[in-house]
Amino acid sequence: MTRQLRIGLFALSAAGLTALLLWSVAGLPAFGHYHERYGTLLKKVAVSERHTTNVVTATVFDYRGFDTLGEEFILFAAVVGVALLLREVREEGGHARRRDRLVSDPVGLVGIGFCAALLLIGLYVVAHGAITPGGGFQGGVVLAGAFALIYLAGDYRSFRALTPQPAVDFAEGLGAGGYAVIGVVSMVLGSAYLHNFGPFGTAGTLASGGSVPMLNLATAVEVTAAFVLLFTEFLQELPARSGES
Repeated sequence: MTRQLRIGLFALSAAGLTALLLWSVAGLPAFGHYHERYGTLLKKVAVSERHTTNVVTATVFDYRGFDTLGEEFILFAAVVGVALLLREVREEGGHARRRDRLVSDPVGLVGIGFCAALLLIGLYVVAHGAITPGGGFQGGVVLAGAFALIYLAGDYRSFRALTPQPAVDFAEGLGAGGYAVIGVVSMVLGSAYLHNFGPFGTAGTLASGGSVPMLNLATAVEVTAAFVLLFTEFLQELPARSGES
């Protein structure tokens, strides 16, 4: 296949995808004017039934919690696949590892300060997932970003010291497996798999939502560990590839 033909096929595919995306965006309701049945119904009943003032979190971890289980294991499988592929390549190549270090102390101090702030923000977003916008997915990404900032503001050695590979691997499995186990607990208690259990508490407080906060926490652990693992693998891969050039 010639280069011109490949470019033509790509342009045709890109044009078709762009048309589909524009068509889908044009069909979206105006901002703040969602009128579909499912969302409208949940908006009316979620707070009274589950005592979670964040209806999105109630939907993700309760009304359609089984779908979220699938999403978690998609992320789990994708990250494990990346790790297996890249680790095998590095073991075969045996490249030396380069250790990057930031030489500017002021930049390092500011970066570490931002890292601490980002860590607190991530914990807040996770903890308040059932109350305010946020949750395990969003907070997990923020927490992973805090660890990535350790590398950007410091060096690779400090990043690896705070994210040992066995611990990160274990945390990723714990988050995904913990979500599945909580569903089994629902069955042991005589309900359907992933059926909400536990005291619902008072709406608007941290101790509300039944098993939703537990699922939210398991998701946060999985997402944080998954992205930290990806950062680790790519940071190890970059020096390996740089050493080849």
